Amino acid sequence: MRRSSPSSDIGPQGTADWRTLRTLLPYLWEYKWRVVIALIFLIAGKLAVVGLPIILKQLVDKLGQHDLRRVIPLGLLLSYGALRLASTMFSDLRDIVFARVTQRAIRRVGLEVFRHLHNLSLRFHLERQTGGVTRDIERGTRAISSLIHLSLFSVLPTLLEITMVSGILLVRFDWTYAAITLAALVIYVVLTLTITEWRTHLRRKMNEMDSLANTRAIDSLLNYETVKYFNNENWEADRYDHHLRDWETAAVKNQMSLGFLNVAQALVIAVAITLMLTRASAGVVAGKLTVGDFVMVNAFLMQMFIPLNFLGVMYREIKQSLTDIERLFVILRANREVADMPDARPLRLQGGELRFEHVAFAYDTQRPILHDVSFTIPAGQTLAVVGASGAGKSTLARLCYRFYDVSAGVIRVDGQDIRELSQASLRAAIGIVPQDTVLFNDSIYYNIAYGRPQASREEVVAAARSAHIFGFIESLPQGWDTVVGERGLKLSGGEKQRVAIARTILKNPAILILDEATSALDSHTEKIIQAELREISYNRTTLIIAHRLSTIVDADTILVMEGGQIIESGTHRALLAQQGAYARLWALQQEEQPVADEAAIIMEGQR
Repeated sequence: MRRSSPSSDIGPQGTADWRTLRTLLPYLWEYKWRVVIALIFLIAGKLAVVGLPIILKQLVDKLGQHDLRRVIPLGLLLSYGALRLASTMFSDLRDIVFARVTQRAIRRVGLEVFRHLHNLSLRFHLERQTGGVTRDIERGTRAISSLIHLSLFSVLPTLLEITMVSGILLVRFDWTYAAITLAALVIYVVLTLTITEWRTHLRRKMNEMDSLANTRAIDSLLNYETVKYFNNENWEADRYDHHLRDWETAAVKNQMSLGFLNVAQALVIAVAITLMLTRASAGVVAGKLTVGDFVMVNAFLMQMFIPLNFLGVMYREIKQSLTDIERLFVILRANREVADMPDARPLRLQGGELRFEHVAFAYDTQRPILHDVSFTIPAGQTLAVVGASGAGKSTLARLCYRFYDVSAGVIRVDGQDIRELSQASLRAAIGIVPQDTVLFNDSIYYNIAYGRPQASREEVVAAARSAHIFGFIESLPQGWDTVVGERGLKLSGGEKQRVAIARTILKNPAILILDEATSALDSHTEKIIQAELREISYNRTTLIIAHRLSTIVDADTILVMEGGQIIESGTHRALLAQQGAYARLWALQQEEQPVADEAAIIMEGQR
């Protein structure tokens, strides 16, 4: 799955915005009554805000009357204070009621994306850019809160207030007041929409460059040792700076366009306020309006245009949030290449017989990997697969786990087509000790217990003993709480393999896959690990993918693969007797072994 660019993923912005909103609404509607109550509080708060200038007008008119100037209009003052309190109180109550709606939506979306990422195919994860994906998730979840609060608690109240104020101006004064207000609003909105649409692509470019720079940075840091090996610190810094430079260019253009938009918006507001106050002043001079009317008009304008002044900011932030959320939902819409059938059933385990029937497979249609592969591993027996790199050995393990579906043929466990089974039940029956063991950046206990998280501490300790790593763990200063580092880099290869063996023992699978589990180890460590692997594979259906033939001589059956096909099959002795590809490979490795053993002895002596 090729990771497409933001523009190709998102599509036309207007369509994408509505699609994003439609996708988000069900998450908000889970607490529908909270939404309704919050909207009631919002309307009540705005009614209180709009009522303030009306009370203020009456106060000014009362205090301006000569015959009543010594009388304090206590009722009006109390009403003004009550409305001021209500405007703030209803706003806070709205936030209190709506808080769970927002946080639950963020939680649900975040969890759904997390689950979806784990459900996506191995192909997606092999081709993904980790830094970019994590940044998309971070921005998207943060944008949900921003979008909700801006649209519901900033834009909606502002539009509601504008509607109320326009209605009051139209009823209490002549039509020109409402006309000026609405004209200014229309010009302001059109100007904001037009310029903001032009600015949207700049924001997208910034996001894209930010994600690419983050991807480069994380990739470089994950490969820290490789960077040091080749003295390429400056090369990595230049690659990182290339994307930062593009981000800087887009950010500068974005900031300049923001300044231009702010000036244009301020001009519209200034002209509208000047016209309205000029009209009101003329009414006061002509005796048609009171000073209280002038104060009320001014108060209405200030209340209306101050939030309207931020409408452009709010709109831009909403557009940005929609873009960020859309990037998050693009991940959610990523196709699950391998999915359970609607009627998928759990595996009925009856011993763990594994059978490949005329299996063909290709990662890419232009480059087939497996051709008509058939073999059976009876329950409790061991089958080993050998062959040159690229022969398709490791692909067998990935197909057993159903990381991919076969292109042709069928794989069966105890006679059941694995495509008809739930993936969870299938993978629960299989355990693997891979060549490159990757551990979580957590404690040794956590990494072993990961084989079966619900296992008791006694079971975890027993698994460590079986893997002959208990003594090593106990000798560490922090013992079981020792943190192994990112990807387990604080442990040696042999120690990591023992952790992998221990967590596989804890899982207690019926089918065991050993994918070149010792090929990266020295000869001394390999012999120790091999003995441990023979122990855990006893009486289990075992598939061994091997490079060194000396490690699989006791296998019940050995398959020799070449070019994605099985070219030889039999026991170790039978294959040697055939004098074919296996016999030639055995002879070659026997010649190389003394040299490897001598090197291992020298290295051991140097330690």
